[in-house]
Amino acid sequence: MRGKIQSPLSEANSGALVGYIPLHKASSETYRQMGFKCGLEIHQQLKTAKKLFCRCPAGIYQQAEDYNAEIIRHMRPTLSELGEYDGTALMEFKTRKNITYRLKNENACTYEIDDTPPFPINREALSIAIEIALLLKSSIVGELHITRKQYLDGSIPTGFQRTAIVSVEGYIPLPAKNIRMIQLSIEEDSCREVSDIGHERIYTTDRLGMPLIEMVTAPEMLNPQEAAAAAHFLRFLARSTGKVRTGIGAARQDVNVSISGGTRVEIKGVAHISRIPRLTHNEAFRQRALLEIKKILGKRIKSVEEWQMAYCKVNAQNPVIASLATQANKDDGTCFYAVNLPDFVGLLSFFTQPGKCFSDEISDRLKVIACLEKPNLRHHEEKESVIDWGKLRRENKWKQTDAQLLISGQPEDLHTALETIEERCRLAFFGVPNETRKSLKDGTTIFERVLPGPDRMYPDTDSAPLPISETLIEELRRQLPTAVENSVQMMQQWQFPQDVVGYILKNNLFPLVKKNITDFNLQPVFVATFFGHNLKHIEGWITPASQFDYERIYALFAFLRQENLQPELAKKMLPVIYHYPNMDFESVLLTIAFKKHSDDDILALIPDLKTKFKDIGRKDDAAMREWMMGQLRSRAIGNIALKALWEILDGGCDE
Repeated sequence: MRGKIQSPLSEANSGALVGYIPLHKASSETYRQMGFKCGLEIHQQLKTAKKLFCRCPAGIYQQAEDYNAEIIRHMRPTLSELGEYDGTALMEFKTRKNITYRLKNENACTYEIDDTPPFPINREALSIAIEIALLLKSSIVGELHITRKQYLDGSIPTGFQRTAIVSVEGYIPLPAKNIRMIQLSIEEDSCREVSDIGHERIYTTDRLGMPLIEMVTAPEMLNPQEAAAAAHFLRFLARSTGKVRTGIGAARQDVNVSISGGTRVEIKGVAHISRIPRLTHNEAFRQRALLEIKKILGKRIKSVEEWQMAYCKVNAQNPVIASLATQANKDDGTCFYAVNLPDFVGLLSFFTQPGKCFSDEISDRLKVIACLEKPNLRHHEEKESVIDWGKLRRENKWKQTDAQLLISGQPEDLHTALETIEERCRLAFFGVPNETRKSLKDGTTIFERVLPGPDRMYPDTDSAPLPISETLIEELRRQLPTAVENSVQMMQQWQFPQDVVGYILKNNLFPLVKKNITDFNLQPVFVATFFGHNLKHIEGWITPASQFDYERIYALFAFLRQENLQPELAKKMLPVIYHYPNMDFESVLLTIAFKKHSDDDILALIPDLKTKFKDIGRKDDAAMREWMMGQLRSRAIGNIALKALWEILDGGCDE
């Protein structure tokens, strides 16, 4: 039969065999039964003028095509002091990548390529790191020891990152429980990836060397929602100092997930905390699917050692693949290989993640390790196929219980590709591989690299230990901002809407909000919604002519008090102030055509409005009050408190 064969496990395509439950239908009990555990590694850039170990400016970014020089490097593994090769280094060596770094004179120097020893650590960055560590209620180390952490994916030209542990232990208070902090480290940031296609990977170095902290939690989040809540808390805590960078790439989350019987899998580079629940949920079910595949293979194959993948080269003229072997393939030297996986029938289409199956586990590794761009394989369990799989099996005497796939590429890449396929299939016998995965917007992940070895850190002989004095710690302790949990508690007492709380913490606006409330005796909910609803809405559709400073809002309310104008007028002025941050407030009043009226002028209109309402022929007092309020609103805003006007109308209409 041409096309795919009927799989005895075809129902797995729907996820039925692994019991996949969508995120919105999963409960705490779902994750408890799976043995779900999650830990976080939050990376946050610090707002300093200089980089961490050199004196290049920090925060000056470049366009991908804007650079003054390029450096090309290649990965070559070396033996450790124990006579071992690191698994990540061996994997990267197989890729045969050309790693290109694009440097700009303005933000790079010879330190970044290890041609210059490091400068003493940036003391401003270290002070910020200690301040955040104190907010985490962790124990500051007595002496800072700078180490080198191997970075073998090419994102740091030297192959290592300088890092140092600033504090240990500590905790963050979530509503239901405390989450332990393992440590907080200060380290230099890596390069920014421009592209990764085939054997060419390109980086810019503008982000390289910028100071950042890494906050590591214990794996104590027991469901995806707890993981997101912990990530939000750490983000709010860091921002409460006002000394960290914000914007795209300034904070990045790595999420570690495991379930019972599985293993720790690290999901790298989660750009938005809102994606954490879906990513961790899908990773838990991916691990459950891999454990189910392990169980199936255990029943089918008695001896893992005797299991042997087979493959053969398929001539481009073979009618089995005639429709795939185009003239362009033939001209560029493309080769085709058919691969047979004994007793793997039904497993290539076995559900692993929404929209993905086990064949994607293989395909991802072919992209990363063998540099075969996707789509890089076809298999016999695909719904639509132009390959005559039946004929291919008969020609090679492969069994119906085997699974087949076809790969193509350059001869020098296919040897690595075949090794990669066999390695990934053999790993399937043991369940969930230790690996690092890259997060995608749709909540799924793809293979990025194998997890680095445990001995990837060693002392940096270029940097002497640095004592951290109690005097410095106490000085920083006295300057700490309000703890996030205390800010949240106060906002709850003031009955702030929940969506407003998140916005205020995200933008570190609580000190300013509190200052406006206390200094001008404003209603807390009015100020909260002014920031969290009115300002948030305006930020979404107006682009300011110059940098807008949130402190401008304090000046606005001070101006209204000075001019004896009501605070409601601020809502009408805000769009103009945000659009033109440097415009003086008197000019803003002219722009919105505001006219000052006394209370008596406004109240004098009430009798005529009552008469007019009665002339319309309506008699309902409540309707009269609402109608008159609508007629007077534009004149009243800024001149008389709307609540006071409503109460006056309420009394007047009842007469």
